[in-house]
Amino acid sequence: SGGHYRPPHCFARYKSAILIAYRNQEKYLHHLLYYIHPFLQRQQLSYTIYLIQQVGSGSFNRAKLLNVGVREAMKDEDWDCLVLHDVDLVPENDYNLYICDEYYPKHMASAVDKFQYTLPYKSFFGGVSALTPDHYMKMNGFPNTYWGDGGENDDIAARIHLAGMKIVRTSPHLGRYRVMNYNEETEMHELWRRPTSHHNTRKTWKGDGMNSLQFRLLSRTKHPLYTKITAD
Repeated sequence: SGGHYRPPHCFARYKSAILIAYRNQEKYLHHLLYYIHPFLQRQQLSYTIYLIQQVGSGSFNRAKLLNVGVREAMKDEDWDCLVLHDVDLVPENDYNLYICDEYYPKHMASAVDKFQYTLPYKSFFGGVSALTPDHYMKMNGFPNTYWGDGGENDDIAARIHLAGMKIVRTSPHLGRYRVMNYNEETEMHELWRRPTSHHNTRKTWKGDGMNSLQFRLLSRTKHPLYTKITAD
């Protein structure tokens, strides 16, 4: 219920919140939930899956939705790890553990099938990543100002460095993911190409993020496989 699970026969060593910024991608969602619950249970984690949905039909703001998700998830539990997960990626290797690196933000989707299992570019931080709440607050979370252009991943990579941290990556033989592609017309390389950023991250990161987050929580409902958070 509510996408929450804890192992019945042992004490879980890690508590991970799985946060998915979401917009009308029903097919992907069903597919991901079908795979991810057994995957996480085999890892004997205590976890909750959160779906964070933006109301209305304006530009999608993935980064801000993840900030909302973190703010709301932290009310439930003192999570060890925040796993930020695209809805259309399915992990291929059970040994890709959904837990955080103790010292640095961890990029987990280091080998995606669409890119021949390599990184599309060096600073790429998209797809699936894992940060402790401390990491997240240290970099002031994600920017709230990226509407629809997808450039937030590079901003986040820059924030990590500006906050005095570095990115660690899951090794490619573990961090393998498959992209679910129900719309073959959209070439994935187009979607995942490096966008040009119009934001001066160095100047804005301290003032644009968790400390400036404003939203209206419209609803918070428990579904059979996830907790759904709807925000304006």
